[in-house]
Amino acid sequence: MTKRFKTTARTLETVKKYDYIIAGAGCAGYSLLYHLLKDPILCRKKILVVDSNFEKGNDRTWCFWEDAEGPFDSIVCKKWSKIEVLKDGMHRSLPTYPFEYKMIQGIDFYQYISNFAKGFEHIDWVAAKILQIKDQTPNGAAVSWEGGSAFADYVFSSINGERIQSALWQHFKGIVVEFDSPVFDDTIARLMDFNVPQMDATAFMYLLPMSDKKALVEYTLFSPSILKVAQYDEVLNAYMESHYKGRNYKIAHTEIGAIPMTTKRLSANTGAVISIGTMGGAVKASTGYAFQFIQQQTRQLVQQLKLKQSLNPLVHFTRHHFYDAVLLFILEHKKMSGDEIFARIFKKNDAATIFRFLSNTSSLLEDIRIMSSLPTSIFLPAAIKVLFRR
Repeated sequence: MTKRFKTTARTLETVKKYDYIIAGAGCAGYSLLYHLLKDPILCRKKILVVDSNFEKGNDRTWCFWEDAEGPFDSIVCKKWSKIEVLKDGMHRSLPTYPFEYKMIQGIDFYQYISNFAKGFEHIDWVAAKILQIKDQTPNGAAVSWEGGSAFADYVFSSINGERIQSALWQHFKGIVVEFDSPVFDDTIARLMDFNVPQMDATAFMYLLPMSDKKALVEYTLFSPSILKVAQYDEVLNAYMESHYKGRNYKIAHTEIGAIPMTTKRLSANTGAVISIGTMGGAVKASTGYAFQFIQQQTRQLVQQLKLKQSLNPLVHFTRHHFYDAVLLFILEHKKMSGDEIFARIFKKNDAATIFRFLSNTSSLLEDIRIMSSLPTSIFLPAAIKVLFRR
């Protein structure tokens, strides 16, 4: 990734006050910047972006579904109109219409937004470690970093200032493999293959063919503790050996990560400091999907800024938030195995209904269809416990 930004000492000395500071240039920070700059009014605001490193490379892959063309379609590297789920003898293949399942690579996303931002002269960039973010309401907020500081009316932060506490984590290691000859059906995204070691958790292999020779193969788990790297590697190697024995391939890219699975707020918004992304509660607690919810969150904040409303980044506050809490309760207390839950849902419902349910946009009738796939004797007592726990 080539160097794109240069912040001069003169700029930092003479421009201390901004309208907005974006602390952290990951998916949430870049998404907020993009939506601010797309707004005809807010695009004229003075904005500072601070991050320890703008040369991130291809550090992430985001997948999501849409039923229409989206703002980032030009950088979508692959789309699928069919998904499959495997468990024991079940092999469920589902068309996704009217949705398409889409993949964006981190490096393409960062470059797309940074190139778009070059057309705006009132944006400053500081590559430095953030030391402190301090609310100074009613006078805004301050950000200090190694070598400087600045003030703004609002600071939008995706920085994790302290250790996250979560009873369950979605954690994973993925490898992009490339074969010399065709081995994949690149028209189908393998969303979940539960025929892998469960590790006393909910575990599945996620396989996304980018071509007939190249695919992302990712071992994902929902569990209280995160594995050592060697444990992911052992399962990935065994999976590749079992499915592609004797076929030569190389590993072109690896990615590893962990996402908290919780309906609890990870940080409180204090006056002029607004948390976004994972810290702002954008992640779907029951699945770990975040990209589209981050877009929803940042668009929502832009609209609130435009209308001069109180800022609220929460996007998971409907009845679906309650559903997430019930599922997490069941997984945490081992009332039913996660592989069985998801297998039942995918076996008895079409992909479009499931996608709407997981997007928090399903109708009450569709919710009932999903819930009828699952045993009432387990989910009803769990729902009652979660309801009264609140």
